[in-house]
Amino acid sequence: MAQVRLTINGQARQLDIDPRQSLLDVLRETLDLTGTKKGCNQGACGACTILLDGRRVNSCLTLAVMHDGADIVTIEGLARNGELHPLQAAFIEHEGFQCGYCTPGQILSGVGCIAEGYATSPEQIRFWMSGNICPCGAYAGIVAAVAAAARET
Repeated sequence: MAQVRLTINGQARQLDIDPRQSLLDVLRETLDLTGTKKGCNQGACGACTILLDGRRVNSCLTLAVMHDGADIVTIEGLARNGELHPLQAAFIEHEGFQCGYCTPGQILSGVGCIAEGYATSPEQIRFWMSGNICPCGAYAGIVAAVAAAARET
């Protein structure tokens, strides 16, 4: 076992974990933060995207033990005081989801995309969000939602 300190959605945590556990598995299985989805478990779909120290990361591809002291934001940590994050509200307004399985990863990736300055045009959004796959094909709504939220920030 290894000890790791993480700040997750603003809450400091000290965990004893198996050093072989991915960050995704620690979030889902140890902390019961099941909003982060396990899709391909190979970094190809983006369903497990989180913000790690402000950067978009596929949590299935990194070991939790590698991030002692890190600040992590999951879909559960975006809303504040009962208010949806602007991108969460935009996903609803622009119908940026169908089944919803990819939605948490899409939203976290979109938040990162906006913060990184890569949301100035639909083409740019599509390019910088290309690592997040939507099996249902809700891409038009996803791009519209990211663009709308980017205009608000």
